[in-house]
This record gives sequence, structure tokens and C-alpha cells, in this order.
Amino acid sequence: MSSAESLARPYARAAFDQARQSNALAEWSSKLEFAAAVARDPQVQILIGNPAFGGDKLVSLFLPQGEKADSEFANFVATLAANRRLPILADVADGFAALRRADEGVLKVNVRAAVALEANQAEALKAALAKRFGRQIELTSSIDESVIGGAIIDAGDTVIDGSVRGRLERLAQTLAH
Repeated sequence: MSSAESLARPYARAAFDQARQSNALAEWSSKLEFAAAVARDPQVQILIGNPAFGGDKLVSLFLPQGEKADSEFANFVATLAANRRLPILADVADGFAALRRADEGVLKVNVRAAVALEANQAEALKAALAKRFGRQIELTSSIDESVIGGAIIDAGDTVIDGSVRGRLERLAQTLAH
């Protein structure tokens, strides 16, 4: 785990607790996604470190259009700015999203395969994983030609390696011993 993720965790938890208390998880998710996109912008990253551009001007960059300067979300961003944590805002947003998925019983799963998954394959995989983990599945897939064939499934703390490359590596280890 990176240092930024460690620093972001308490802020993500605080934002999540505030959003849940206000019954505004979806609203906060949207606002944090916006603020994270702003924080990732290279030009904004330069401004974050510029002492001449600070305070309310800097905080206002991270607020969605129409957001009031005295809202709970604006106060949260101001707290990040005061503590010099705006550079980790994207990590805060990722942590918030993970807490929200866990609260809603959703597991984020990434599948790496040599070729793109067809829609029916993705649906069958989602159903099988939902049954195995007892949660709803948010599935993303990517093409990774190095797996040769099959797939590697990253589901939270669980990795299922059903790739040809993985099988070949396990066979090589077995033969080496």
C-alpha cells in the first residue's frame, strides 16, 4: 500500500461517514470524482504547490459548479487544503468508492484476459463470482496478451489465476523441484 493511500484512508473514512450521516452517498461520490479529476490535472498540480495561489481560490477549483462555499463538501475540501492533502484527493476518492461498495455489498472485480470478454461470458462470470462471494459484482475487464489464454481475476484480496501463463509457471516450478 502506498503512502498516499495510507494518508488518504482517514479522510476517505471521514467523508464516507459524513455522506452516510447526511444520506448523500451518491452525491458525495459524484463530487469526489469531480474533485479527483481536477486533482489529477497537471496544471492544477502546479497550482497546488504554488504559495501565491491558495486559500479559497484553490479550494474553489475542486468544487463542482453550483457548490456553495460553506457546504459540508466545501468544508471537507478546505480541510484537505489546510492540511496540505489536496495532492491525495484522488486516493481519497478511491477510498471513498471502496467504502461505498463495501457498504452496498458490491465487490469490484478486474478480469485480465488475452482477448476481450464477450457480453455473455462477462455475465456468466459475474453470476459465478456473485455466487462464490455472496455479493454483487462490479466487473471490469482488460486485455493482457501476456496471459496467453484464460484469465486472471482480481477480486479484492483474492486472485484467481486461470491463465495459460500461470499454468505454465506452476508446471515449471513443479518440474524444477
